[in-house]
Amino acid sequence: MSRNTKSCCSRWADRGTALLLAACLALSLGGCAPQEGERETLRLGVAVYSQDDTFIASITQELERMVQEAEVARGRKINISVVDGANNQTTQMEQIDRFLDRGYDVLLVNIVDRTAAAVLIDKAEAAGVPVIFFNRQPVAEDIDYRERVYYVGARAEESGALQGQLVLDAWRDQRMGLDRNGDGVLQYVMLEGEPGHQDSLLRTEYSVKTLTDAGVAVEKLASDAANWNRGQAAAKMSQWLEEFGDGIEVIFSNNDDMALGAIDAIRAWGGPSLLVVGVDATAPALEAVATGELYGTILNDGRGIARAMLDLALTLADGGDPGQAVELEDGHYVWLPGRRIDWSNLDEFLEE
Repeated sequence: MSRNTKSCCSRWADRGTALLLAACLALSLGGCAPQEGERETLRLGVAVYSQDDTFIASITQELERMVQEAEVARGRKINISVVDGANNQTTQMEQIDRFLDRGYDVLLVNIVDRTAAAVLIDKAEAAGVPVIFFNRQPVAEDIDYRERVYYVGARAEESGALQGQLVLDAWRDQRMGLDRNGDGVLQYVMLEGEPGHQDSLLRTEYSVKTLTDAGVAVEKLASDAANWNRGQAAAKMSQWLEEFGDGIEVIFSNNDDMALGAIDAIRAWGGPSLLVVGVDATAPALEAVATGELYGTILNDGRGIARAMLDLALTLADGGDPGQAVELEDGHYVWLPGRRIDWSNLDEFLEE
């Protein structure tokens, strides 16, 4: 090859290298620059009163699963952080403060003390962060007159009424077996969630009211708070069994964990089985319905709560209209309907 030919080829090689480098640089810069429609990571802070509550744990698990699906569907990174308040409002408020300090986009709060909601809302409003409360309903005045504050859950009075309907049907259909002493009066004990709690008060009231409104004579043998806790409920129930024995005809429980605690105590007692009803439709409760130890429960739609919260949170974070994402009542509330569950329709819920 001549010197001239070699020089020409070298120049073309140098030019090609330069063009290749320029192209690579352009691609590199293009890859680093935000593309049209690309957005920053969305951060959701979830604060729960206690992860020891089976129902609350199921909601957070559903949320985490749905977030993973939403990331794929939307092509957007979504970080979800779940913190446990350990049933202490001071602890939970400190956790909320950390979420706000770190710039989280939306707060999802299962509040420890519903009367503390106003302080929490004030903090979030000052930071420009929307708040979605769930399953533990704050005082209405703290929600109704605020901007970007919402509640997602079931109506407690409906859950109580449906629970009462389960017992009413059993009283009508199985009267001979249920009315052990033949006095025509339904003797019951009541395991309450916690003192002063909205859901506890309303579930307690409406479960019994459904019976009395239907003309059933009732007698309360005992009632006490077991704070939604299985172990505490087992201890309470053991005391009542010692005192009343099989004079107890029905055990009302404000949630499934406490109902299962009552069943634990009945097993240890060794006497006849008693009619127990709960609320939430947790997986362990459905298993107990299948074995016949739990007469029935009421669906508290944890999956529906998680779905509504996530849809609402994503819309709020994007500045959209929350009424287009979920069905809002009075501009602030998403109510999930309850359903009765007993042996007759158990298979439908086990499949889900």
